[in-house]
Amino acid sequence: MIKDETENKNTEVETTTNTPTSTTTTATNANITTESSSEAMEIVEQDHSNDHLTPEQRSQMIKFIASPVHCKLFVEKISMKGDSEYRKAEIILARETNKKPSTLEYYVHYVEFNKRLDEWVPFKRLDFNRGVEFPKPNAKKTKKSSGNTNGNLDSSRGSTPLHSVKKSSEGNTPNNGQQDDIIGEEIVLGEEDDDEEEDEVIIRKDKETTAEVDEEFSKEQEIEKLRTSGSMTQNLSEIARVKNMNRIQMGEHEIETWYFSPYPKEYAYCDTLYICEFCLLYYESHKQLERHRTRCQLQHPPGNEIYRKDDISFFEIDGRKQKTWCRNLCLLSKLFLDHKMLYYDVDPFLFYCMTKRDELGCHLIGYFSKEKESADNYNVACILTLPQYQRHGYGKLLIAFSYELSKVEGRTGSPEKPLSDLGLMSYRAYWTDTIVGFLLSTSEEVTIEEISQKTAITTQDILHTLQSIGALKYYRGQHIICLGDKVVEQWERIQQKKKRVISPEKLDWRPIHFTSSQLRFL
Repeated sequence: MIKDETENKNTEVETTTNTPTSTTTTATNANITTESSSEAMEIVEQDHSNDHLTPEQRSQMIKFIASPVHCKLFVEKISMKGDSEYRKAEIILARETNKKPSTLEYYVHYVEFNKRLDEWVPFKRLDFNRGVEFPKPNAKKTKKSSGNTNGNLDSSRGSTPLHSVKKSSEGNTPNNGQQDDIIGEEIVLGEEDDDEEEDEVIIRKDKETTAEVDEEFSKEQEIEKLRTSGSMTQNLSEIARVKNMNRIQMGEHEIETWYFSPYPKEYAYCDTLYICEFCLLYYESHKQLERHRTRCQLQHPPGNEIYRKDDISFFEIDGRKQKTWCRNLCLLSKLFLDHKMLYYDVDPFLFYCMTKRDELGCHLIGYFSKEKESADNYNVACILTLPQYQRHGYGKLLIAFSYELSKVEGRTGSPEKPLSDLGLMSYRAYWTDTIVGFLLSTSEEVTIEEISQKTAITTQDILHTLQSIGALKYYRGQHIICLGDKVVEQWERIQQKKKRVISPEKLDWRPIHFTSSQLRFL
């Protein structure tokens, strides 16, 4: 086992330029103003790819450049393999890049596709040959558009990020002339205190969508919801944010990002972010990363190795001892978690990282974090499997390991709510697999409490799982558990595919008990 030999060493090298700071920048323009539209036209005229357009199509293009937000047109979608196809997309935001010569970029949401596919695209990927669908004018308009900017947000576009207006510093209010020119123009990057911005986004919710209705679980409806919308656990302060980079390169993998992450403002225009797969420091160019790799000495997460089987290892990292590494891990995970908010205060958390070992070192597969002291008895605060390792069974392995730790602690546990969409589906699959397996392995009558004691799953999660698979029946005045043939057949098919499981005898770990003085994080 590898013990943490870096706890007393300075593992926070090179952090003076890479540590996230609280920054506010005007990253995008919701609507290109009249003054800048002429500059935008100059940029477009330098691009001769649209010289073949008809006069009508060209007039549509000019109108689009003046006010692109919420316009719909076909955009070229390029896959990681290099294939491309044209998809109908809605323009969410527009900006001019810092590159020389300056170019236009648009943040697009592909209609009827998941929010994870939203991305920044250059002007040359827009197709004006098939026409532009302009947004319909709002029926109710006020004289002062700035005073009603947030109130006119359309709640019907659930998977589309909305716009936020940055608060004026020191609470000063601009005059009417200046305020009319600012319509949701700015996006806040890397704010430490997001609570002040929650009142900047007003979402009008339909009564039918906000009402809590206990409906029978439908897998088909849930998959359709995940396919066409964003996360089911969106935070209101996060809706207004858009992706600030398109992809990252980590080791030998190049990955498309899904969501916004509060990296420093100098990375706002970075198309590809290069991340060291061992220390998780980030750079703008591959050359900077190569120079860093010649000096980086980490070959595994900076913590204690508490589990090893075959090529899989788990490391335990204390957020208080390894602040920089854990903050970089949170920044990385935020690229793929829509609901995650915390990245700066990592002291109250322990991080359990799953890695895959080879001759080069231990490569990060995924992780979960848990509070050192949870008032609600949660055994997981945040969980993520990196996209390049998804659909290989590692997600269930992470979940199984978290419950194995709960068994050693002698208590039941449940993940912190709300879960992300993929996290919810992974947990439901694990709960179903574990509970059905336990019921088939015993011939005696068991209660919900006994199942909870054996599996470390809470009784509430057990009842929800049994109800979702239709195993909870009412018979002769009492509820009984009855597994259907289809449930058993599906479980047997899964067992034939299962490759990796957690072996309790390979776990070398004891619960950490913190004193009251150790839990004073401020």
